[in-house]
Parts: sequence; C-alpha cells; structure tokens
Amino acid sequence: MAGKVGLFDRWRLRSLQARQMLAAAAGLVAFLALAGYALNAAFADTARNNLRERLKNYATSYAAGIDFTRDRSLYIREQPPDPRFDVPGSGLYLEVVMPDGQGNSMSAEGPLLPDHGGRLLAPRQEVFEGPLDMTQIDGSQGQVYRYGMGLVWGGDGDPASEFPYTIYVMEDSRALGAQLSLFRGALWFYLGGAGIILLLLQTLVLRWSLRPMRHVIQELSHVQKGESERMSDHHPRELEPLTTSINALIESERSHLERQRNTLADLAHSLKTPLAVLRTQLDSGQDDAELREELDTQLKRMGNLVSYQLARAASGGHKLFSAAVPIESTAEEIVGGLEKVYAAKGVLCEFEIDEKACFHGEAGDLQELLGNLLENAFKWARSRVLLTARTQVDGNRRSGLLLVVEDDGPGIAPDDIAKVLQRGVRGDERVQGHGIGLSIVQDLIKDYRGELQVSRSEEMGGARFQVTLPPGL
Repeated sequence: MAGKVGLFDRWRLRSLQARQMLAAAAGLVAFLALAGYALNAAFADTARNNLRERLKNYATSYAAGIDFTRDRSLYIREQPPDPRFDVPGSGLYLEVVMPDGQGNSMSAEGPLLPDHGGRLLAPRQEVFEGPLDMTQIDGSQGQVYRYGMGLVWGGDGDPASEFPYTIYVMEDSRALGAQLSLFRGALWFYLGGAGIILLLLQTLVLRWSLRPMRHVIQELSHVQKGESERMSDHHPRELEPLTTSINALIESERSHLERQRNTLADLAHSLKTPLAVLRTQLDSGQDDAELREELDTQLKRMGNLVSYQLARAASGGHKLFSAAVPIESTAEEIVGGLEKVYAAKGVLCEFEIDEKACFHGEAGDLQELLGNLLENAFKWARSRVLLTARTQVDGNRRSGLLLVVEDDGPGIAPDDIAKVLQRGVRGDERVQGHGIGLSIVQDLIKDYRGELQVSRSEEMGGARFQVTLPPGL
C-alpha cells in the first residue's frame, strides 16, 4: 500500500498551472471530438438527403419523358437528365419496372444491380434504400443507393388501359463516400488547427490568470526576506481572504514578538525603582523593624508589577483561527465566582445573550476579557450589572460579536475615560486594585481587531463598556 501511495505522489501534478492546462486540454479534446462527431453525422445526413433529392429529380425527369406503346413497351422520348445514363457502368443507373417486364438505361447494361424482385410500388409511393450490394462492370464488388417512385400510366384516357409502373434510379456509393471523405479531411484539419490555436490561447489566458498568484508569492518572499512588512491590498477579490489572513498572521506574530520584548523591557525597568529603594534602605542603616516594613512594602510592589507584566504578556499571542467559544457558559462561570467575592454588596447580574453568540478565539482570552469587564462592573455597581451579547452577521463571513457590560454605579465622567484606560491607573485610588484590568481588555480587543467604547449607560445610569469584534474571514 505504501508503495502505491509513493508512486501516486511521485506522479501527482504539484503545479496548479499544469493541472489547469491538463484539465483544459482534456476538456478541449473532448469538446472537439464531440463537435467533430456531431458535424460529421450532420453532414452525412445532409449528404444522404441531397442524394435522395437528386435521385428523385432524376426519376421525376424520366417520368416526364417516358411513353409506352400499345404493347406496353417502354419508350423514352427525351434525352436523359444526365449523360452518364448512356454510359455503361458509369455509376448512375435507371430501371423501370412494369407489370409485364422492365426497361433499363444503357448504363445498367453490364453491371449486376441489386435485385428488386419486380417490386411495383403503389402510386405516389417513394422509397430510398442503401447502401445495397452490387457487382461492377469489371466484376468488382460495390454498393449503390436506390430511389424508387411509384407511378400509373393512362395514356389514352381509358381507365381500363391504365397500369402501374415504378422508376428506380441508382447511384454508386463511391461518389457519396468521396464527398464524406473530403469533408472529414477538411473537418479534422480545421478542428485540429482550431484546437492548437485554442490551446495556445488557453496557455496565455492561464498564465495571465495565474499572474496574481505569482505576485502573491513574490510579495510573500519579500516579507520573508524582510524587504516588506506586509502584503499589499491590491489583489483580486478571490485572493483577498488569503492575503488578509496572511497579513493578519504576520501582524499577530509581529505583535506577539513585540509584546514579549516590551514585557521583558518594562518588567526590568519597573523593578529598578523598588530595588534601588531597598538598596538605599540597606545602606542607610535603619533598624530591623523599619527595614522589614519597607522590605514588605517593596516586595508587594514588585509582586504587583510582576503580576501586571505577566497578565499583559498573557493577553497577546492568540491564535488566528480558533473554534467558537460559547459566551453564556463562560459568563455564568465568571459571574458565579464574582458573586461570592462581592456577596456583601448583593449585586445581581442579568444576561441578555443570543443563543448563537460565540467568541471566535482562545477560551483564555474570553476569560480575561469578560472577567476584567465584569469584575470592574461588580466593583463599582450598587446592585445591578447587565451583560449583553449579540452576533453580528456579514454575509458568508464568520459572525462578529457585540459585548456590552453595564452597571448602576456612579459611572465614568467623559473627561476621565482616557485616564481610566491607561495602564496602572485606577478610577478611584480608594478602591483596591492594580489598575491593569481595563488595559488588558484594550490589548485583547486590539489583538482581535476590535473596538472598545466607554460611555454612560442610559438604562442603568452607570458605566457602559461596549466591545465590538468584527466578522472574521
């Protein structure tokens, strides 16, 4: 089995252009073959119909020039419609069948024509047969097409003297065969030429249509070499999801690396001050009690700083493509814990969540996002918190998400919104906290290309945090 798979992989076409060319060539060959077959069949039917009409005209012309004597002998008054009727074995033959015998053209003298058995056709009856076997004047075998027309003779006007007769006109099949051969030769020549021209045109069209793909490969190569920071936005509509995904992946990776570097740099810079304070206290010669107190303060401060930087680092580096995480179950888990922490306040959290509302990202990011927003609402609320989650549908794209957290607390003044969203800044220094929750929310929303809006809740009177995550690719 492995050998078969290896052989298949060896011969499998890995080039998209080669696959398209092979498919186009196969389709073109099949189309030309069917077209050639159809045209040949149509021409053959037309040629047979033309032959029938030509033989009918010969028979009609003979019928106009035929007379019979009193003893019912055949007499042809007119010249034959075609000189070949007077040439033995010419390929064009006449037979007139009467009740008491038959008459032939001079051309029928010599060849052994198909036997009609003295068959008389009914008046106005017509038959067309062929090809029928015959023997040529030189003894070789051949074939003819035969047309028959049934007539009635009434020369003296006496009904008793009327009698039926039949005119048979035959033509050698070689004339029709030569005509068909000539047509087929011309047909396949022109179809073959048209096929070659179409293959060349298809090659040019395919190369032109695949040019955007080659352009994408070149841009991606420039990004890999560091010559470009991202792929351009000027691509065909069909390639936009691909290039957008690549750019999102590049930006996500760059943001993740930048976040790691910034986290380490910020952590190192933030720890300098507490360490310097400790060093100063050690050098100052303070007693053990004061030194212990200062040591405890600075250690707590360093712990808070480390927690902040780790939380900041954890807020980035989400996966670009992730399974949908339900909102309601995650929210219930978070609210259950917060209700225990803030049990003394008796805060009631209400949900208005769509059944299909999902977060397309990592579950940890949703925990951080909802956890910080809800904790902030519980911290400031008097008695009520409202969580709203709705889907945002955009055609066939992955649905977006609208999250709204409101409370009935004092709210945030418009002038203080920018300050509250800064890292390490608390809305009220009297309230316990590190002032990093909303900054983590901002970082998460930025990573998911979303938007955060802070305002006053018209329904509840407190703060209103609205998170909008756009539809996915």
